Amino acid sequence: MRDSADRKGLTVVITGTSSGIGRGTAQQLAAQGANVVLAARRTDVIEEIAQAYGPNVIAVTTDISKEEDIANLSETAISTFGKIDVWINNAGVGTYGSFTETPLADLVRTVEINMLGTIYGTHYALRHFKEQKSGTLINIASFASQAAVPFGAVYTGTKAAVSGLSKGLYQEMEEDGFEDIHVCVVDPWVTDTPWTAHAGNYSGHEILVGPADDPQKVIDAIIGLIDKPQEQVEIGSKVAGTAFIGNVVPGATDKSTGKALHQMLMEAPPAPLTSGSLHESHPEGTGVSGDLRERLERKNAAD
Repeated sequence: MRDSADRKGLTVVITGTSSGIGRGTAQQLAAQGANVVLAARRTDVIEEIAQAYGPNVIAVTTDISKEEDIANLSETAISTFGKIDVWINNAGVGTYGSFTETPLADLVRTVEINMLGTIYGTHYALRHFKEQKSGTLINIASFASQAAVPFGAVYTGTKAAVSGLSKGLYQEMEEDGFEDIHVCVVDPWVTDTPWTAHAGNYSGHEILVGPADDPQKVIDAIIGLIDKPQEQVEIGSKVAGTAFIGNVVPGATDKSTGKALHQMLMEAPPAPLTSGSLHESHPEGTGVSGDLRERLERKNAAD
């Protein structure tokens, strides 16, 4: 990895920076001297982050499901810093529960944020990269792009779509001869961020699945792609193993992984039904890490 001096002059746009992986990646790059453009719906949170790092970090209120917001994000980054070198489509949501018992509006909203939001960001990023003939696009997918998750079928579908979009565009850049434009996709395992506080949950149970990875693992992998881009990165042995078994015995991974995660969810304590932050942002859950590992440890100790 480059030292902090090497980040000076590098301009990075990151969506979903008010918590979790997006926030951690933004803070690390800002500390290393990069120009960082923070994008999220929670204006107060991203403005506070920007103020902590000085003029090389700016906050742009963004709902990634709205093309006009992505257009404004791109224009603001370019007008402020003159260019965009790296665009990270990180923002995403989850919806858990029976497909037919989850409100259709929540399922559609999951698609709008995870898939349409990624398409909008990708389109504006690649148009700019083609103009300057260089740039790195990093899309955050999930292990769920390789192993279907029951009671999270729409989430699974959107992450598989993000993965397919990214791989197709990777090849497109190669075929068009853009040697210095890189399209990367990242597949994290279940990660201990505040995502459980933000997810729509119609399962009737607390979202308590794992084991959960440290978000720093994902942050390091994302930043590593800035230095050494590659088509796809699977975070950790659990994701790599899932992908390998899925290739060797198609269908086996979906059944085993999905069944295990569903069983953990159904064994979790009861929880009220909620749309989470799908439609409106919520004040809770602004840290890089959440409390998922702690809750899992308490559950395991109780068992």
